[in-house]
Amino acid sequence: MHTTIVDVDGGEMEILMFRPQGAGPHPGIIVCQHIPVAHAGLETDPWQVGVGDRLSAMGYAVAMPFLFHWWPRQETIEVKRAGFRDDWAVADLAATRTALEADDTVDAERIGIIGHCWGGRVSWLGACHDSKLKSAITLYGGRIELSMADGATPPIHFADRIPCPVLGIFGNDDANPSPEHVDNMDRVLTAAGVPHEFHRYDGAGHGFQDDSNPERYREAQSNDAWARIEAFLARTLAA
Repeated sequence: MHTTIVDVDGGEMEILMFRPQGAGPHPGIIVCQHIPVAHAGLETDPWQVGVGDRLSAMGYAVAMPFLFHWWPRQETIEVKRAGFRDDWAVADLAATRTALEADDTVDAERIGIIGHCWGGRVSWLGACHDSKLKSAITLYGGRIELSMADGATPPIHFADRIPCPVLGIFGNDDANPSPEHVDNMDRVLTAAGVPHEFHRYDGAGHGFQDDSNPERYREAQSNDAWARIEAFLARTLAA
């Protein structure tokens, strides 16, 4: 793992990069961060770093942008969450793709996107704005039906722009997104003709893959979901 700094609209953004073993070229994955790492650098969240390590061990070059670089690090999470803008996130993801494509060990034609929680919304958003993506995964991403601080159209309405297959992983005990919200996501993807598969887990709520949170973590459901993620990525980002 190493950190690279890129420019986004005149400001600096950190990206954690994870390289798999071998010369490549490797498929790439943009990993959208979940909300707990909004307070400081990505490297301060062992679970999020573990996601990057896990995907890298599967053979993927991983780029994980620090999406909250727009605020001072000491700013409160309430301020950052309330002020989050989709246009900023789209710019961050575009810069992250450019950083992946600049790596000569990465196959620029095989790049996907994934995110948990807050990152699950961002991964959906990113898929709506990157016509070259080959794979998209949202894990219990909430607020897909809501606008953020910029007043932009909620990303659920851009489902017809998604250029690639989508995998959705959800807990049936979640309230954000609730099962009804998941139904709506399923409905718009079907109407748009976007290939997708959703997996919903009983006995699991929000954040059920986060093994750093014993109250939320559900081992059996998480293991099954990781197996489905690995299989989906193998299908969609295979050479």
